[in-house]
Amino acid sequence: MQQVLLFATVISPFVFGVVEVVKKAFRLPKNYIPLISMGIGLLAGVAAFPFTDMGTMLRIWAGVGAGLSGTGLFEIVNKRLGYSKSDKNEE
Repeated sequence: MQQVLLFATVISPFVFGVVEVVKKAFRLPKNYIPLISMGIGLLAGVAAFPFTDMGTMLRIWAGVGAGLSGTGLFEIVNKRLGYSKSDKNEE
């Protein structure tokens, strides 16, 4: 368990950075951003196989944890309206 938490701590800044790039690049509903962050974290955990000797399931758990910490767990339960990138025409 300690290894999973440490690994999630290491990949969390990378996941956070990729999620921020996605939020700025695409116009997405805000309520999907935690799900996207979790998916990016999952992919980062799976893709990090050369850097650790942990099993695949442990890397997946660490990636999901990193993704959830990237957006904050509270955003999953809050009602989120609007979009991540607003159009200038809509304002």
